[in-house]
Amino acid sequence: ESYGEGAASDGSYTHYMKGGVPGFYPSIKGKNNGQISLELYDPFGFGFRDKPADKRARGLKSEILNGRAAMFGIMGFLAEGKVPGSVPILSKIAGFPHYDGEVMAPFAPALHLNF
Repeated sequence: ESYGEGAASDGSYTHYMKGGVPGFYPSIKGKNNGQISLELYDPFGFGFRDKPADKRARGLKSEILNGRAAMFGIMGFLAEGKVPGSVPILSKIAGFPHYDGEVMAPFAPALHLNF
């Protein structure tokens, strides 16, 4: 993401928040006086960008669905840690850690970090 913010310095790249294509990054190979030898996307040149549009769309959909499944999984672990027995499969695991703190503390309006 940080590369995408500064990639428009030569005008050949349009950031996705300004009408560009989401997920597209221009080539960085050979940049920085030739020190960068790999690309951000498809670093070993397997040809992922060369796939037909329908296969790319299917891959994007699969990636979104996998991300959603991962979020459900994380919430299941958080729920079982906070309320034992809330996820029957996880409650059968002996020694599953119980959490006594506030799970949603990072999202509280008054988050204070005391170091």
